[in-house]
Amino acid sequence: MTRIELLKKNFQRVCGLPWDRNVAGAQRVWLAVYDKEDERKLRLRLGLFEEAAQQSGHPWHAFDLTNAFADWMTRSNYARFAESYFASPARLGAAQTAAFSDHVAQTIRARLDSEQHSESALLALYGVGGLFGFASVSHIVGLVEPSIRGRLLIFFPGVYEQDNYRLLDARDGWNYHAVPITASESEARR
Repeated sequence: MTRIELLKKNFQRVCGLPWDRNVAGAQRVWLAVYDKEDERKLRLRLGLFEEAAQQSGHPWHAFDLTNAFADWMTRSNYARFAESYFASPARLGAAQTAAFSDHVAQTIRARLDSEQHSESALLALYGVGGLFGFASVSHIVGLVEPSIRGRLLIFFPGVYEQDNYRLLDARDGWNYHAVPITASESEARR
């Protein structure tokens, strides 16, 4: 069984458990952690996860964050900033990264607040590696937590060790109380 198949099996097990409606926002977040090398394989197999959610009786909605930074640069007040940014990326300061994080959180909240996202629905975010260097996943999750009625699934290319998550294995991680879903064999046997 491939790592993506194991991840899907573990996701299906978690998704099939009864969803407690009285949990905090952090506990409504699921982080599906996979090797960064498996990004393209995961994208090709996203349909398996959608099918698993639907078989468990949960509507699935997906949102790709891969191009979030480029979209923000071209559609926001920072469009005029884009040319100077590409000439010198070091010019991206704290104000711009904060504005970008707020934009991403607002976009995710709009999906979470829509009528489609009920207490039984799941919003899956993928392409979060595209945020690396521009925004913190943990910060964005903190901004959207109050809007999560169902579950927020984040496909997370990185590492999960001892309650610590590291995006793309590249920086110090953060301790977060989300439900981890990994491609672990032992998790699949539960």
